[in-house]
Amino acid sequence: MIVRSRAPLRLGLAGGGTDVSPFSDEHGGFVMNVTIDKYAYATITASDSGMVEFDSLDSQCHERMVPDEVTLAPGPTQLIRGVYLRVADRLLGGRRPPVRIRAHSDAPPGSGLGSSSTMVVTLVAAFAEYFSLALGEYEIAQLAFDIERKDLELSGGKQDQYAAAFGGFNFMEFYAADRVIVNPLRIKDWVWIELESSLVLYFTGVSRSSAAIIDEQARNAREKRIDSLEAMFQLKEEAVQMKEAVLLGDLPRFARVMQAGWEAKKRMANSISNPMIDELEALAFRNGAHAAKVSGAGGGGFMMFVCDPAERVGLVRALAGAGGQILDAHFSSSGACSWKVN
Repeated sequence: MIVRSRAPLRLGLAGGGTDVSPFSDEHGGFVMNVTIDKYAYATITASDSGMVEFDSLDSQCHERMVPDEVTLAPGPTQLIRGVYLRVADRLLGGRRPPVRIRAHSDAPPGSGLGSSSTMVVTLVAAFAEYFSLALGEYEIAQLAFDIERKDLELSGGKQDQYAAAFGGFNFMEFYAADRVIVNPLRIKDWVWIELESSLVLYFTGVSRSSAAIIDEQARNAREKRIDSLEAMFQLKEEAVQMKEAVLLGDLPRFARVMQAGWEAKKRMANSISNPMIDELEALAFRNGAHAAKVSGAGGGGFMMFVCDPAERVGLVRALAGAGGQILDAHFSSSGACSWKVN
């Protein structure tokens, strides 16, 4: 039997960072995001050798282990091994079956598109299909969060897992005790198309580890640093404003909210922006952009720009000349899915 799965990457439109503990536990976090037609993929098959095989196709890493010797040690296949161990030890009663798991992504780690969490979600979906585990979107997202944040102790928030599991435009609420509410939004067709035409995604060429940025942000929240906390409350409000702008099709407001959110986000931690990002933002504004922000924790990865669709060609040309790469992407309405191949 062959099982495959895929889950979509996401763009954080507003509120990113308020889904990170301890702020979300103490004050509640609001996030507005949308998934795109770029994905993380997984394939699971039986292993005839009696061993467990882990393939991270992006890093060209292949590991072959005795099932009882699989660990959570760091490495290119750590996410795959983390999912295998959680499913085997917690959901299969300690049974560690010999399987081969292969996975790859359309975006590199550190892209700011939630690639690591999306990978965990697609792996959970694949295992659920392979072992006939009855898991819905909330269960898949929470399980992926537990694996990444608790088992592997990787810093981060919660929005990525839920975005990948549900797909589409979502307004998300995050509270203490792992309580999450996902509100799918019904977007008018013309608004959907106008937003797609207005957004330019640009890869800076610099992948970064989000852990240090998120750790600084969480530390600022724990220490109740006024400037950082005020920025987080503003980001939370910007998520509400962004939801209303999208539902009403108010594109000028969409741009204003995104820019205000980015300015607030930069106050949450020192390493969110840097001279390279500032220069790209200035270049974009000189060439027709109305708003700019980094997708994800910050520091690098993908940047988003909002422009009049009629100005898109000029903006793309200017950004391409800066040495990065434009990503051709469209919104995706579907979340994680898995299937059997006969």
